[in-house]
Amino acid sequence: MSNNDVFILAIESSCDDTAAAVLKNNVVLSNVVAGQKIHEEYGGVVPELASRAHQQNIVPVIDSALKKANVTKDQLAAIAFTQGPGLMGSLLVGTSFAKSLAMALNVPLIAVNHMHAHILAHFIDEEGFDKPDFPFLALTISGGHTQIVKVNSFFNMEIIGETTDDAVGEAFDKSAKIMGLPYPGGPLIDKFAKEGNPKAYKFTKPKVDGLNFSFSGLKTQILYFIQRNVVENPNFIEENKTDICASIQHTIIEILMEKLKMAVEQTGINQIAIGGGVSANSGIRSTLKDAEAKYGWKTFVPKFEYTTDNAAMIGIVGYQKYLEQKFNDASVVSKARIEF
Repeated sequence: MSNNDVFILAIESSCDDTAAAVLKNNVVLSNVVAGQKIHEEYGGVVPELASRAHQQNIVPVIDSALKKANVTKDQLAAIAFTQGPGLMGSLLVGTSFAKSLAMALNVPLIAVNHMHAHILAHFIDEEGFDKPDFPFLALTISGGHTQIVKVNSFFNMEIIGETTDDAVGEAFDKSAKIMGLPYPGGPLIDKFAKEGNPKAYKFTKPKVDGLNFSFSGLKTQILYFIQRNVVENPNFIEENKTDICASIQHTIIEILMEKLKMAVEQTGINQIAIGGGVSANSGIRSTLKDAEAKYGWKTFVPKFEYTTDNAAMIGIVGYQKYLEQKFNDASVVSKARIEF
């Protein structure tokens, strides 16, 4: 073990997953996530229940991360945590714990922007996964965000396109809900889409200026389409489930790819990295890989466990901030909405 090794404990609690990770420099030693099943019966995340579950989970999750990494708390060089964006009650649990632990251990405290972390997850040292060169374009797609970001360096990023209404993850989940699929429905659409015909049903793509996105109109269109067909045939969804899912997924992927192509043309940057929970979608992953051959892009798809909310991505930003001595004092506060 080198004297220059930096051990960082990272905490992520922005939504309904309590996560902790330990990194040695830019290598992940442990990455522990505790999900919350309780939200399934409500068909979405209930903020009050989420913050309570974080309070129950945070100590065992951090304890497990340290044990798996075989690192003691006295070896930690800093504590990194998600400052925002996210659910306020959930963020407060992680922030309070991080502050207390950093103070008790007398080590630096590092606040991390959750959206930066999704993008910079690509810089985790992971065998078989390349890192993009600066500048690159990041497509960040999740339940709460849809953004195209020009990434000039670790801490110089600029949003060049974003959704004007719903996020892409919301479009997947709401479409699944319309079809009567359980929450979270996005992964189920992906699963059924693999067996369906993506061109069985045609949905109109929204016309939005520039590099921005819109998904609310598509969602309404899918709702009316399902309602209309169910009136004619009550078994319509069950009989055509795979084709409906494949057609919805195909339309969403086309919307994303059209804007990405436009962003590459406008910026001249052909390195594309995806991140965020929806980047776990197999259709999006394979379409992006096909784009390498089709358009001459270099594409970067993160390891599956770094796509959904996790603490390893918070840790890699923490490590880069540690190298640049970008620390926070105890007055730092959680922010449900945060400047990019």
